[in-house]
Amino acid sequence: MKKIVLLCLALFTAAVLSACNSKNEEAVKDQEKAENGQETEITLWTFPVGNWGNQTAVSGLITSFQREYPDIRVNVECMSYDNGDQKIREAVAEGNAPDLVFEGPERLVADWGDQGIMADLSDLWESETAEGIYDNIRKACQHDNGAYYEFPVCMTAHCMAVNYELFQKAGALKYIDEDTHTWTTEGFIKAVHALADYGYKRVGVIYCKNQSGDQGTRALVNNLYGGEFTDEEHRRYTIDSRKNKRALKLLLDLDGIEFDPDMTSAEEVAAFCNGELAMAFCWNASLEMTQTVNNPELDFDIFPMAFPVSEGKPELQGGIWGFGVFDNGDEKRIQAAKTFIHYMTENDDCYKRAVLASSFWPVRDMREIYENDQLMTEYSMFMQYIGDYYQITPGWATAREGWWNMLQKIGNGADISAAVHEFSQLVNGS
Repeated sequence: MKKIVLLCLALFTAAVLSACNSKNEEAVKDQEKAENGQETEITLWTFPVGNWGNQTAVSGLITSFQREYPDIRVNVECMSYDNGDQKIREAVAEGNAPDLVFEGPERLVADWGDQGIMADLSDLWESETAEGIYDNIRKACQHDNGAYYEFPVCMTAHCMAVNYELFQKAGALKYIDEDTHTWTTEGFIKAVHALADYGYKRVGVIYCKNQSGDQGTRALVNNLYGGEFTDEEHRRYTIDSRKNKRALKLLLDLDGIEFDPDMTSAEEVAAFCNGELAMAFCWNASLEMTQTVNNPELDFDIFPMAFPVSEGKPELQGGIWGFGVFDNGDEKRIQAAKTFIHYMTENDDCYKRAVLASSFWPVRDMREIYENDQLMTEYSMFMQYIGDYYQITPGWATAREGWWNMLQKIGNGADISAAVHEFSQLVNGS
């Protein structure tokens, strides 16, 4: 018996030593690899675009990449729209910018691209796959200087949403077209009146604490009376127009609609899902998915809607998301970042996983991707209403900040014409 115990102990010791030796050998190899410069370490910062803002989901995508490219290590940080821009500004100022960012052209092209701190991705656009990307998406990813500062993954159309049960109880359903999910400006006004009369004093809120979710307030103002945010050439901001000022006056005077300088878009969404508001101006398919999961006690049907228009079709603010690469002066890291983008977008299976993680739609024709998904089929109707992608207009970062500051001033009692004129001078330089 003692011999058996000793034999087992010897075998166990040998196994442990073997494992330790194996681990030591692996550690030595890893050290040699690092010393020889064979492993490249890059960082990826992602804004909360569907599950691209979920650490676990993104890590799963990266694991498959690193199996294919073990010599590239990708570190991930999931960002918030409330402080993400500030974090990037600080990182750039400190010389610590991430290698990769998952975001849209308004940041990657019109902001950081304008600053000359992004790497040109034109070589990625020479692939056969890139030829299938929709033309309007391609244009949005290219800077005036000819460089491409973004390689896109997904897109959507932002919309708004209403509390279906509350609209029904207040007798406001007759003011919307349930088949097309559209309504007129007159119908919107009547619906707000009906809800206010029913007892909802805060039907909807013009949130303007910061620029988060500003696509909703811009689309609301522009659609109400057919105004535009920029000219067709994306050279000048055109908010200072009779149509836009009329829309702002309507919202300010309409009982049930409130300007709230202290509310963020995230707080508006939360208030809507809690039943405190009858409608949300910041909405899309991804939000419905995440809010439904995060609010198991949600006790009403969310009914997505296009923004109200006085005539014609609504023009929804489109969203485009993809990868941009900061030029940190290290060509090896830039190439590693491009390898990551190529992996995520070139192979159809990898690309589908990347798109599905976003809960949005592909930027090239892949119609079967949401074939059996009822929710995504419902939201797909809004894609036909995508309007001009004006977020690449020069001075976009200034315009975004100026927009919510302008709304705050109006909400705090400033004259609408004066506030709009001040905004126009700020963004147009005259």
